[in-house]
Amino acid sequence: MAERCGPAAENLGWRFAKLWTASTTSALGTGLATIAAPLFVAEHTRSPLIVSATAGVAWVPWLLFALPGGVLVDRVDRRRLMVAIDWIRVGAMAVLATALLTGRAGIALLDAVLFVTNSGEVIFRSASQAMIPAVVPRERLERANGWLVGGTTLMQQMIAGPLGGFLFVVAACVPFFVNAATYAASAVLVGLVAGSYRATHAGAAGDPKPGAHPVLAELADGFRWLAGQRVLRTMTVLIGLLNLTLVAATAVLVLLVKERLHLGPVGYGALFTCLAVGGLLGSACGDWLIRKVTATWTIRIGLLIEAGLHLALATSRSSYVVGFMLFAFGIHGALWTIVSNSLRQRLTPPEMLGRVASTSLFIAAGGNCIGAVLGGVIATNFGLTAPYWVGFVVAVVVSAVTWRVFSRATVAEAYAEPARGEESAGLSVSTLS
Repeated sequence: MAERCGPAAENLGWRFAKLWTASTTSALGTGLATIAAPLFVAEHTRSPLIVSATAGVAWVPWLLFALPGGVLVDRVDRRRLMVAIDWIRVGAMAVLATALLTGRAGIALLDAVLFVTNSGEVIFRSASQAMIPAVVPRERLERANGWLVGGTTLMQQMIAGPLGGFLFVVAACVPFFVNAATYAASAVLVGLVAGSYRATHAGAAGDPKPGAHPVLAELADGFRWLAGQRVLRTMTVLIGLLNLTLVAATAVLVLLVKERLHLGPVGYGALFTCLAVGGLLGSACGDWLIRKVTATWTIRIGLLIEAGLHLALATSRSSYVVGFMLFAFGIHGALWTIVSNSLRQRLTPPEMLGRVASTSLFIAAGGNCIGAVLGGVIATNFGLTAPYWVGFVVAVVVSAVTWRVFSRATVAEAYAEPARGEESAGLSVSTLS
């Protein structure tokens, strides 16, 4: 059970500290570019299609490269791959920032650079998740994932927004130069993490090793393994489905806030601050909360919060009620990320971590992409609150259907059984540290 987790006060070690600092620094830079990019586009065009195309560039790489990227992560040294990706992103972002400084940048160059950097982010994220179990002891995975979620939430949702807007006012190139610097810092920090992080193969004699088969065959192996794991399979499908309904809801949230809550831009931003504060609290207390209520009830209560958020958005005209529910949802989102990442890292064999993580990322991104379009379609045809009623019904149904899947016995088994080959993977790293 979740109580098997070690004390929260235990040190996660210098290798994780370097990874966390790299991840958090990189998240700040990515957040700055995310804010600055649409500001630059809006200065050069009033076309909604062109503006939305720039936003779409951020999602396309997740659909194109998540799955093959997972195969790459399982074939090479994950640390070196992350370093190489960061230096490629440094170069691409530096080209864009320099072009902006000299007045030669256009929207096409911006979109091209965003495509390159987000393609790198897809693979970087899979490699980072696959690397964590070799850096952090098994009993501290929840704490490590909580720190990672918290650092990203703080930088991207709390700091990057106002800082990115300020830096863009100073000069359009500044946020992108800072982004290039954060990628460089990330590359240096990850490069300083001692050890070799190539996936070890712990199967029986004669079993094929990663890289022995074509990409499609290795993808199929990873998918079959995930499909055979009831808990991980269910969580992966749930995240994709709930992302779909959540993004469908948030796609028209600005209209709901204006027409039903009667809030202006400041109030709209304050609601997202409630979400971010909840995320920070959930990240900071995540491992402690999960130990106290168990992973089983963390998952189950989270499903009820999903339903409650949609119900509040569908029915309430109080900004305080909506703000509180977004705060609660922020806590839930952080806890779910911690639990899902930790369970995947505990259960997945080291040689498949890249493929299993990338499959989860692909399904989650697919839900985001479909939800962004679906929210507008539903609201246009059935009314502004319709996406929230749909989200409420979906959350209630999936809660009822999956309630038994996340039983205490099932989740306790996941926490009790080491992933196949974990010990040999840990020894492989420690001998080189």
